[in-house]
Amino acid sequence: MSDVSNKPFEITGKHVLIAMLSFFGIIIAVNAVMMRLAVSTHTGVVAENTYRKGVKYNDEIAAAERMELLGWRNQMALAPTGDKLSIDIRDKDGNAVKGLSIKATLGRPASEKYDLELTLNETAGGTYEANMPAREAGTYVASIEAIDPAREQDGILYRAKEGLWLKP
Repeated sequence: MSDVSNKPFEITGKHVLIAMLSFFGIIIAVNAVMMRLAVSTHTGVVAENTYRKGVKYNDEIAAAERMELLGWRNQMALAPTGDKLSIDIRDKDGNAVKGLSIKATLGRPASEKYDLELTLNETAGGTYEANMPAREAGTYVASIEAIDPAREQDGILYRAKEGLWLKP
């Protein structure tokens, strides 16, 4: 009988091949799992029609410059009961801006799931208000777009976005 136990261990080509295939097999398997998880949890789409938005970016800059020339300022507020959004818009002289058509979006900053589209109606003193179902306490983001119906061809005259806090 031959003494096999005294023979030293040798790394052969077969051992190197198995090690390389195992190493890269594990890497590929982990990458496949990570890709699957990434694609199934978020598509990566941040905005629809990004090309068209990019082409119209110069129009956005021009609209922002026109808005800045108006010198309008606003003050947005949620009613303490969370059932009314009010916006007061003033010109550069402090006078109330009247006769606007205002649309607003109110939602949470982290999710669009419960966003609410509102049309604000003008009340006394140039304040615009919209009633809505009562909101829970917390942080909200209100975005408004104002159009002057008499100058509708000018498009959106005023845009604003503001964080609002509804106390518990």
